[in-house]
Amino acid sequence: MKNNYTSLFIFLFIFVSGCAALDPGYETPVVSITSFKAMPTQGLIPRFQIALHIVNPNGSPLDLKGISYTISLEDHKIMTGVANQLPKIEAYDEGDVVLNASVNLFNSINFFTDLMRNPNKNQISYSLNAKLDAGGVHSLIRATKKGRISLKQPLHNQ
Repeated sequence: MKNNYTSLFIFLFIFVSGCAALDPGYETPVVSITSFKAMPTQGLIPRFQIALHIVNPNGSPLDLKGISYTISLEDHKIMTGVANQLPKIEAYDEGDVVLNASVNLFNSINFFTDLMRNPNKNQISYSLNAKLDAGGVHSLIRATKKGRISLKQPLHNQ
């Protein structure tokens, strides 16, 4: 019985060591929003085109298979979207991705209701949560960008 535990321990140790050695210096790619514009609607729900800039700080290419994302304002998930035709971002390189997003109507109404209840609010918090599917060893990469938008300053000063 003791031999079984020793064998199991050795197997687990080798397995964990092997996984840690696969790419110990891997850094999460940086995702940022570079543009945001309204698209013609085909119904009641507004649609937007969002451009993301992705920086690959690693020594291996980022061959993206898909991306899913959410954009939240004041913890209300306002937009969601997915894309599957994405560029390969070479090692230590960057690339742009254009996504189509749809608005969650009910969450948007809740957000604006909360905003109208607090008319003296100076800032709105936002977050972009992206899940990039790169396949391979680093199959799921999660990137988050959070910040605040001032309601008292013009947008071009942000």
